[in-house]
Order: sequence, then structure tokens, then C-alpha cells
Amino acid sequence: MNKNFILSSFKASAKDWLDWRWQFKNRVTRINQLEYFSGKPALQKETLTAVTAVYPLAITPYYLSLIQSYNENDPIFAQCVPNQREIYFSEGIPEDPLKEDMHMLVPKLIHRYPDRCLAIVTETCATYCRHCNRKRFWLRPNHLSLKNRFQKMVRYISESPQIREVIISGGDPLILDDHTLEQFLASLRTIPHIEVLRIGSRVPVVMPMRITRDLCRMLKRYRPLWFNTQFNHSNEITPESKRACNMLQEAGIPVSNQSVLLKGVNDSPEVMKHLLYGLQKISVRPYYLFHCDPAKGCMHFRTDARSSIAMMEKIWRQCSGLCLPQYVLDVPGSAGKIPLNMMSGAIKNDLKQHQHFFDKFK
Repeated sequence: MNKNFILSSFKASAKDWLDWRWQFKNRVTRINQLEYFSGKPALQKETLTAVTAVYPLAITPYYLSLIQSYNENDPIFAQCVPNQREIYFSEGIPEDPLKEDMHMLVPKLIHRYPDRCLAIVTETCATYCRHCNRKRFWLRPNHLSLKNRFQKMVRYISESPQIREVIISGGDPLILDDHTLEQFLASLRTIPHIEVLRIGSRVPVVMPMRITRDLCRMLKRYRPLWFNTQFNHSNEITPESKRACNMLQEAGIPVSNQSVLLKGVNDSPEVMKHLLYGLQKISVRPYYLFHCDPAKGCMHFRTDARSSIAMMEKIWRQCSGLCLPQYVLDVPGSAGKIPLNMMSGAIKNDLKQHQHFFDKFK
């Protein structure tokens, strides 16, 4: 979609466009807005409105501008525009396939592995990705103030000496302002046994102007700090997203990528290879490629596991090791991420134990 048309529609300036607060404030959240910007009527508008009543719509103007075709064949459109399949055929599909809620001994702190935990510091994102495995949180009210949430998390972590790494996630933690985010990071840094911090955020992809010099200077104070983002298609690698990643790297913060394999978006060898080469060119390490979780509202993105393994085997034979992510299936509990890159006997045995996880949600 045309950036200049979007700007003129909002009566905004080029300076506004570069302001992440403006981007967040002016997210597209209604189907009729999509109709207006695309110049096309929404197909089955009533159904899509029903989808957004369950799974809200939010797209930053920047990410909206990356849509080239107003249909499901466009990889950006498919990731951010509601689809009727999100609410159809969902009976029996879990909202929480990884059973994260079972590992929350304090609200929104997931302690699934002994040496690390994941803090959900917000349920809100700049753009709501339609394949998100935490869609269950989008409409669920949070009864804890941010201060109380942080206090309970920090207390639990400080009383758990086996934890050495904390992953700050969400939602998207970078919708918090610098001061609020730093308060949480500073609290974690006072805990002697916390050695490493990690941030998981998609803002370099969907709202890259959030990565500012001030933010990078602040984050640099809390190294060793790692940054994981999520590019799923080469169309998301733009001068703006490249600049955001480079700013983090220049602050001494390694940037890695965790893609999700999505049907119709990146499930062909050519498309995936183009993405991996593009990430290498901007010095972002392809870290994980996740087999899409069998979460309610996401099943239409799931690919066939065996054909996807065959796709990745083709890529492994053709690409440099620096371009290759670890293709994994995430399963509930401490078993965690089962690598699918090399189907060795040991991995096949691990996979067999969780075969129901494949079979039930094909």
C-alpha cells in the first residue's frame, strides 16, 4: 500500500512517520480502515468483524505500507489481516498448546526450563500477528498493575537461584517506554545469579522506528543482553528494518531471528532461501525456524511436517552454515524444542514420544 497515501489519509508528515509513538497511536484496528486504504471492499466483512471480536486487529501504518497485494497471497497481508479461518474449525484446538499457563507460578512469568524463565511484561503488540501462539491473551484483561507484575516477577526470580537467564517477552516488550523497560531491566540486574538478559520483540519488523539511539544507549547498559526478533519473509527486510537491527548491533547487542514456518508465506525453498540470505546480509543470525504451533486461531498456517523437513533438507544442501536456522518443533513441558534439522535415530525417538502432537494437529 502506498506510504504517501497512508500519510495523507492521516494528515501526517514524514516526521510523524518516523515517530514510533505516532505509529503505535495510529494503528489500523478496524476492517473499514483496511477497505479505505486498499480501495477494495473486504470480502465477507461480517465474518471478518466476527474474527476481530475474538482476535483483535492492529497493524502499524509502516507495516501496512509493506502490503503489495490486497489478498492472502501477499506474505505481509497474510500475517496481519484477519482471516475467517481463525475462528472456523477450531473445536478441540488448544489455546495454549505449549501449556505455558501450567508453568506460571506467578502471573505471566513462565518457568518452563530450570535455568531460564520468560517474563510476559505486556499482552499488547504493535501489530497483531495472525499466527501468534499467544492470541489467547489479546482480549484477556490484566488485573495486575505493571508495578505489581514486575515486583512479583522479580521476587520469584530472586528466590530461584537456578535461573541464570531471563527472557523479556510479551506481547511485545518494546511497546513499553524506555523508562519503564529500564526499571525492569535494572531490577533484574540487581539479582546476583542473573547472568544474561534476552529481549524478544518484533518491532524491528513491524515498527522499526521504535529502535532509537536513546533506546540503544539504555539497552547497552544491561549487557550481556541478546535480542531476538522475527522476520518471516524477505519483503520485511527494508532499509528501515535494516537500520533498526544495525543500531542494536552497533550498541554491542547481538540480533538473532526466530522465524515461524507459515503456509503460503514462507513454505517454499526459494522464498525461505531468499529470507535467509537477506538476514545474513544485514548480519542478523537465523537462529530458529519454528514449526507453527497448533494453537487455536493459527491452524491454517500449519504446514505438513514431513514436506517441510524435505524443504529444509534441500536448503541445508545449498546454503552456507551461517544462513541456516535450527528447524524445531516446540512441544509442551521441559522436552521443549525438538530439532528437525537432522533426523538422527535419537531425534526420531524423541519425535516418536510426541507423535500425537504432530498427528492430532495436522
